[in-house]
Amino acid sequence: MKPLLDRRTFISGAVAAAGLAGVAAIAKGLDPINPDISFGTTGSIFGTWAPAGPKNELTLQMSTDMPKMLAACRQYGLEGLEPYSGQVVQFLDNPMALKKLLDGSGVALASVGDLPLRPADRMQVPAGQYPWLGGEGRDLLIAQMERCARDFLQPLGVTHWKNNMGARPDGGPSDDQLKKLADTANEIGRRTLAHGVKLSLHPHIWGPMEREHEFRRIMELTDPRYVFLILDTGHNVLGGMDTPRIVKEFLPRITEVHLKDTFPKFKGNTSTPTREQHLQKGVYASVGQGGGVDFPSIFKVLREDKFKGWAVFDIDAPRTNDGTGSIDDNIAASVRYMRDALKVKLPPPGKPAF
Repeated sequence: MKPLLDRRTFISGAVAAAGLAGVAAIAKGLDPINPDISFGTTGSIFGTWAPAGPKNELTLQMSTDMPKMLAACRQYGLEGLEPYSGQVVQFLDNPMALKKLLDGSGVALASVGDLPLRPADRMQVPAGQYPWLGGEGRDLLIAQMERCARDFLQPLGVTHWKNNMGARPDGGPSDDQLKKLADTANEIGRRTLAHGVKLSLHPHIWGPMEREHEFRRIMELTDPRYVFLILDTGHNVLGGMDTPRIVKEFLPRITEVHLKDTFPKFKGNTSTPTREQHLQKGVYASVGQGGGVDFPSIFKVLREDKFKGWAVFDIDAPRTNDGTGSIDDNIAASVRYMRDALKVKLPPPGKPAF
């Protein structure tokens, strides 16, 4: 794939040549009330949308240019990056190469999104089979997850791991499938924790923990010693939930919060928007730009209950002519909201990063 972020340089040529020497250190304790909240972004903002696949559907193609993504995080004052699996698979056989880039940038690896696999190791799952839900491929999935935690995440110092749990069955998972999902998560979580990595399930629309009854059932059936959460403010609303209440109730098991906005029309919904609707017009928005997520109430909980973990922007790259502007415009919008509405001590967005 052609590099996606080469429209402008991230930093001046002199600084780049010096390996980021001379760039001001990223501030610590960015939250004005709870210094134990760390701030970052996932890798989904760094990409472009283009038709792909057999149906030629609009697809987000994420950048794999790790140095430029890390430099962008640094320029915006963010403490960490959470790349998706496809963005780190290039380092799967050499995690120390990624660690060297991280150490040189001053940006931490917040987590990794899902299971990075070499093409030859990817499962060909028959239709109607869901490995996370106990279907064909479950044992291989468990073994691959343990191997990744041991050989890739642990050397990088990753302590929690975001996982979406695969596709949603038509009509939603049955209670039997939810029980099998809990069994699978308990086993994976037990194995990954032996390597210092907390399995953190990520409830996501179009996944098996989309609606509140599914979310609660899995949390009831999983062992809190082994299974944790990465909660997403946007997906929580899109799944029909009261996000501040959910954050308050499950905070002891939350390792990270994804910061994503959506729109007021989705609040309290009983029917989740479809993928087709999302492709026609995105149902996500940059932080504070949609009006569907009550960020002040969420941060009130994170602050008063002394949450210790990551809060990361999880915003898709903008689409052509969607009215939100460039990648820089979208990051800057989230940063300005955090500064103005929540008083987080991120630096004001300045010169575009790319």
